[in-house]
Amino acid sequence: MSVAVASFAIFAASQVGTPGPANMALLATGARYGFRAALPFVAGVALGKQLVIWPVGFGLMELAERAPWVFETLKYICAAYIIWLAWKVANMRLNTAGQTAQAPGFVAGLIVHPLNPKAWAMIVGGFTAFVDPGTPTLEATVTIAVVLLACQIVLHPIWTLAGDAIARTVAGTAGEPYLMWSLAALTVASVLFVLFGGGA
Repeated sequence: MSVAVASFAIFAASQVGTPGPANMALLATGARYGFRAALPFVAGVALGKQLVIWPVGFGLMELAERAPWVFETLKYICAAYIIWLAWKVANMRLNTAGQTAQAPGFVAGLIVHPLNPKAWAMIVGGFTAFVDPGTPTLEATVTIAVVLLACQIVLHPIWTLAGDAIARTVAGTAGEPYLMWSLAALTVASVLFVLFGGGA
């Protein structure tokens, strides 16, 4: 009864690091306003995921103890959804247009993940695929929360810092589709590992 921390860290890094609503917002914000101006927004995005993790952790883990089949069903539903998101990522193109004149702040960042379906699928997938049924709720939730926050602290600023460079060197070029397909392939590989490679 434990959390597969190493496996979940790989999964979390692939999810946090690949394009999605949050990273596209960070990319655009960094490209439009620069890293320093975007810092409050970056902090809000990172902490906002905690607003999803804790309610999901306690509610879902308690439900799983009463109905273990829910745990298994959700694992495949979330895996299918993340694979669908990967397909969208593969066909997504970088776009930094349409920003407002003032950089978004901490509160704007805080609400990004609660409104982000990828974040919900990632978190539910983490609990269902990498946590053994019967693991204490607090232990599971703290572990998921810490691993995801660590990934965000490293990867969200990278997306923000790279925003301007990516917008100038990759967007609209022949290399852009290859970048997006590579990121999508990493996402699919992580999901297949969860389903067939020994997730908890």
